[in-house]
Amino acid sequence: MVISPSPSALSFHITSIGLEKSARAQESKQSQETLSTQKKDVVELQNRDREVRNHEQAHIAASGGLTKGGASFSFQRGSDGKLYAVGGEVSIDTSPVPGNPQATIQKAQQIRAAALAPADPSAQDRAVAVAANAIEATARKELQEKTKEDETHPERPNEALSSRIDLFV
Repeated sequence: MVISPSPSALSFHITSIGLEKSARAQESKQSQETLSTQKKDVVELQNRDREVRNHEQAHIAASGGLTKGGASFSFQRGSDGKLYAVGGEVSIDTSPVPGNPQATIQKAQQIRAAALAPADPSAQDRAVAVAANAIEATARKELQEKTKEDETHPERPNEALSSRIDLFV
């Protein structure tokens, strides 16, 4: 007796194998797409990290020593498990130089240069530059008032010197 498989059983088996292959191919395609997306995300995070670090370094380099410490960063973990800088900031001393408006003017100019140093200044960077302009304007006004006061009340060093001489003679 010869047993031959029925055509319907055989066709079911072939169809079943075809579905398994199709499912595996679909899973493989999805897996490749996921890996591709993850790689793309990591590359984007790497680029952002480099951009953020360069941006903050530009502030530090142009600050002329006015920074308070180094840069601080906010991080995001990539799909590769590594941390990437996605934001950053540098603190800078914006206080006026007491009693010295000329030095305050120079400091304000340095602050503005540091704020606008990156290739693409942020809104916060531009706000700091505007604040530096205000600091400079206030210092210029103070310097102008001081100059005006010096012109109206000039010191007379010769009189002061002769007074001291008179006291000693």
